[in-house]
Amino acid sequence: MNNYSATSIKTFLIASIIFITLSLSIFSVFLKSEDDKGIRPKDGFVPDKDTALKIAEVIWLPIYGKSIYDSKPFTAKLKNDSVWIVEGTLPDDWDGGVPYIEIQKSDCKILKVYHSK
Repeated sequence: MNNYSATSIKTFLIASIIFITLSLSIFSVFLKSEDDKGIRPKDGFVPDKDTALKIAEVIWLPIYGKSIYDSKPFTAKLKNDSVWIVEGTLPDDWDGGVPYIEIQKSDCKILKVYHSK
């Protein structure tokens, strides 16, 4: 015969359900849902021209070195209120290329980086 009573089986099942429920609740704290993306500044992480220019310089410098400063002043334009386009300039009588970058305003994602020729 079986030594388990209906009461002990019921107690075991209730304890198991409580344990599983608590485990899932605790585990879910460590998972972020798609809706919970943390702090988002209302104007995005790249809210203005000055911020876009600083980010561009920080990205270009390790890639192209100090030669980027030959392409100053840098210009920044906001395209479709969502992407900053930052690029260098050259004097009219110079041949050559300039650094170029596209930075997403909302989250600072770098969309494109290159140096024209």
